[in-house]
Amino acid sequence: MGNSCINQLRFLIFLIASLAGAYQSYGFHHLSPKPRVPLFVFGDSLYDPGNNNYINTTPDFLANFLPYGETFFEFATGRFSDGRLIPDFIAKYAKLPLIPPYFQSSYRQFVYGVNFASGGGGALVETHEGKAIDLKTQLRYFKNVEKQLRRELGKEGTDQLLANAVYMFSIGGNDLLAPNPIFSSFSTEEYVGIIVGNFTEVLKEVYKAGGRKFGFLSLLPLGCLPYVRAHNAEGNGETCVKDLTDLAKSYNAALAQKFKQLRKQLKGFIYSNFDFFNAVTQRLSNPSKFQGSEEWMLW
Repeated sequence: MGNSCINQLRFLIFLIASLAGAYQSYGFHHLSPKPRVPLFVFGDSLYDPGNNNYINTTPDFLANFLPYGETFFEFATGRFSDGRLIPDFIAKYAKLPLIPPYFQSSYRQFVYGVNFASGGGGALVETHEGKAIDLKTQLRYFKNVEKQLRRELGKEGTDQLLANAVYMFSIGGNDLLAPNPIFSSFSTEEYVGIIVGNFTEVLKEVYKAGGRKFGFLSLLPLGCLPYVRAHNAEGNGETCVKDLTDLAKSYNAALAQKFKQLRKQLKGFIYSNFDFFNAVTQRLSNPSKFQGSEEWMLW
């Protein structure tokens, strides 16, 4: 992993860990001996800890069977991984408990954060509609949590909690991999703009609720995903699909520009945009360099 990637990841961890224990003055000490700054997670299968287990979906959008989960949990939790996910490692480094799925959360856990991510979810409602939880629905769930916190903690306590929290996002890949036919009349630039626009609307709503510290994950090279390569007839499963990878680059560039604009427009907006594209590209080019290292686990 390059120094830029490492520094961005460390910055995100710092956002969470630097305020650890700050709740003692907010009256939350009765919930835990060492309360921590919460982590709210939104996104797709890269972040989904098992939310899809609780919705009416198809087997393709579920990870509740082995070998998922076998190397850490020793059973399938619903994570689309054989072990932990990025938010799990972030929580560990910030000395937080594992952030539970929204559908598995209780009020007592809300002060540590909630994970709303859904495998197959997109920034657009139309992406895998009816099979995954789109970003705007995840926002609605977040607002439900906000309302419950305000009932339990009051306005001041909730305002402080949400302002100190870190909000992580991984979204957009499914919108590009499985575009809805209704968008076929748009150019690539227009379509990317629609996705970024929907994402931005959600970010502004989280900001309006009090969110100030954000962590983003750029798209990886989509054309190099194993199942994309497997269906690439021209490359016999060995070659990345350049058009999809270029599409991911376009999305990443548009989103990076949008984040810069938001930083100017929204007072106190702090963010870390992790270069996942470069991190994955390096590993594909030289996997032995990262095998077994802690940096390998962190991405």
